[in-house]
Amino acid sequence: MMRLGTRKSPLALAQAEKVRQQLLQNEPDRAVEIVGITTHGDKIQDRPLTAIGGKGLFLKELEEALLAGTIDIAVHSVKDVPAKLSDRFVMPTLLRRGSPLDAFVSLRFKKISDLPPGVRIGTSSPRRKAVLRGTYPHVAITELRGNINTRLARLEEGRVDAMIIAAAGLSRLELDDRVSQLLPADVMLPAAGQGAIGVECLAGAEDLIERLAPLDDIDTHRCVDVERAVSRGLGGSCSLPLAAHAVAKDGLLLLKAMVGDPESGKLVFAAAEGHINDGGELATQVVDELLHHGAGEILRRVKAID
Repeated sequence: MMRLGTRKSPLALAQAEKVRQQLLQNEPDRAVEIVGITTHGDKIQDRPLTAIGGKGLFLKELEEALLAGTIDIAVHSVKDVPAKLSDRFVMPTLLRRGSPLDAFVSLRFKKISDLPPGVRIGTSSPRRKAVLRGTYPHVAITELRGNINTRLARLEEGRVDAMIIAAAGLSRLELDDRVSQLLPADVMLPAAGQGAIGVECLAGAEDLIERLAPLDDIDTHRCVDVERAVSRGLGGSCSLPLAAHAVAKDGLLLLKAMVGDPESGKLVFAAAEGHINDGGELATQVVDELLHHGAGEILRRVKAID
């Protein structure tokens, strides 16, 4: 029996089931059980995550279950995983990535560029807020948390006129028809690790890591590793107003990143391109460029606000 731990949201359970099915393809005679766990981040829905400790709150109880031995592996949306894990844990396996892009969802408007002044657009992401402030300063940003179905219900109730949400999450819940516009990366650069599913386990669990190896997608892992390296270089929190997106093609790796101020809308961009095996150097180059252009000042201000 392998016990697979996950949050209890519909998306988290769908992602866990995806991992379970892939494990069973490799080991059809082994039982795999999904264990739903309610995390601290799930319990508090009335405040922004930045005010209560960030997205790392979605991991705490899962990692405690790993240490207690009540689960063997934990499944995460990689964008919710802090860029630096405790030495007691590893995330050796990343499934083939879904779409890394954001989706614009509205019942009234087809494109984000159609939004008139004063329209209420829902998001709780500091990254998305920064881009909206900088690119669409005429819209009103409304704090919007909860699982995907909860946020869609808020839209249908008229509490917001539009919202921005990860396209991969909608797809995994078979809600692609709700997407009004898939936002290109040059409009809304994705978060580090967005669209990727990661599997975490205890460090040193070599037999388990070996069993997970066939599920790992090397191109996804390369790109996500360099994106997370940018995050580590800027402080490691997955609640930073940071975007980082890497694409591997023809032996090359193209990395783009952004730091933005969710209050003023100031946006700082950086990019680098190089050999696919030089991801660490590219991440360092991009971090240095971001800091040179003022990202450090933005991040200090944001942490002061938090």
